[in-house]
Amino acid sequence: SPLAEASIVGAAIGMALTGLKPCVEIQFGDYIWPAFMQFRDEMSMFRYRSNNLFEVPVVTRVAVGGYIHGGLYHSQNIEGFFAHIPGLLIAYPSNAADAKGLLKTALRINDPVMFLEHKGLYRHSYATSPEPDADYLVPFGKAKVVKEGNDLTIISWGALVHESNFAIKKLEDDGYSVELIDIRTIAPLDVETIYKSVKKTGKAIVVHEDTLTGGFGAEIAALVTENCFESLDGPVKRIGALDTPIPFHPVLENTVLPTRDRVYKEVKKLLDF
Repeated sequence: SPLAEASIVGAAIGMALTGLKPCVEIQFGDYIWPAFMQFRDEMSMFRYRSNNLFEVPVVTRVAVGGYIHGGLYHSQNIEGFFAHIPGLLIAYPSNAADAKGLLKTALRINDPVMFLEHKGLYRHSYATSPEPDADYLVPFGKAKVVKEGNDLTIISWGALVHESNFAIKKLEDDGYSVELIDIRTIAPLDVETIYKSVKKTGKAIVVHEDTLTGGFGAEIAALVTENCFESLDGPVKRIGALDTPIPFHPVLENTVLPTRDRVYKEVKKLLDF
């Protein structure tokens, strides 16, 4: 189809309303904004507006994320914007096995799903993972404990799961035990797994690639503060990108986006709090 985002999403909505199951793609998250009205005012609202008479089971695959030296129109993260839309489910896998399992689940859900794929992870071998079996499904709203620990909980998704894991390996050399949670889906969010972990470790830090201001990490930090306050042994912290467009030059991109070294330093500060 042509690069006409509003037309792609609008046509998918019409197809879904006639009983089809469209799965469409937006080339980059940075290009999705002409279709934002279709997501907010049409796709996500039909079930509510029709008193459950109509459903719009559209799956929209969107390539997102940086670390590819793509510049300000090829490296944006968009989950913070779309998480504010009731009725829209959002998946953001960090590895190949979860991506397949979540996509198969998305195609079986009768509600609109935004399926975010980090294009930087397409290129890294550490995002590969064995397929459990040909028929497996990954449920929405079920986080994964990537690594168990006792001193602090890192909550993350997408590419930053791996950057956090690299930082954890260095922290283990320092004698710390850090738990890592991959939330896998933004909406619905598995708060039970997050709360259980934080109540065990007593410290929490949310690590994400989107800008810090207005990023989805702020929602998780607020939930942890409200629901785990009596178990906390330090402030709930966030690590995110600087509040600026993503630059093309690798040195500048490395300054703007979170890195494993920055995660290590910030987590170490919270561990020593």
